[in-house]
Amino acid sequence: MTERMLEVDQIDVYYDDVQVLHQLSLEVRRGEIVTLLGSNGAGKSTTLRAVMGLCRPRGGDVRFRGQSLVSLPAAGRAELGIALVPEGRELWSQLTVLENLLLGAYTRKARRNTQRNLQRMYALFPRLLERRGQAAGSLSGGEQQMVAIARALMSEPTLLMLDELSLGLSPLLVDQLMQTIADLHRDGMTILLVEQNLRKALGIAQRGVIIETGRLRLEGPSAELAANPEIRSAYLGI
Repeated sequence: MTERMLEVDQIDVYYDDVQVLHQLSLEVRRGEIVTLLGSNGAGKSTTLRAVMGLCRPRGGDVRFRGQSLVSLPAAGRAELGIALVPEGRELWSQLTVLENLLLGAYTRKARRNTQRNLQRMYALFPRLLERRGQAAGSLSGGEQQMVAIARALMSEPTLLMLDELSLGLSPLLVDQLMQTIADLHRDGMTILLVEQNLRKALGIAQRGVIIETGRLRLEGPSAELAANPEIRSAYLGI
């Protein structure tokens, strides 16, 4: 059986006194693309933040390759091989593209391979080579998303999490970035994807997990979810 890389086990997450996730469970196996689906406010971003260590569950467990992460800070999770491309990109806008990429190479292993990984990022996103001396804040939305993805990849993750990859981007650029994600997966990357474009997400993912108001609603193979009449009506507008 394929290794369970990530296990989210009945986590409860609160913002102050407001509970956002209610005993939520999901898993991602090595070599999968899993897409996390749901309406705005369902708790998708909070789930990724809980995995990354940016918010701490009050109950339940998060395990990576069998190791509990609950007491491990975000930097320690990055050292284990987890990276997050956050919603809104969260770049250092006054720093150059190159400087933003170098900030991604903060794990011990990645620091040793910085130059090799930079060349890999420039091959993956040739536009970043052209823009490497420009301030990140001066780039287009699509170019900034490329920087955000490349910055995460600079840490040499084995699990890449992406939050709203296509937000605010043109359909053509969304297609290009989805192809990039598919290429990364083909090369062995395990991916957990939160994406507003459900057709695109289900098109590249092996499995989907649907959450509603912080609770698991449904999960299964992407093809089954895409063919489910209730899901087609509620989330695909069909």
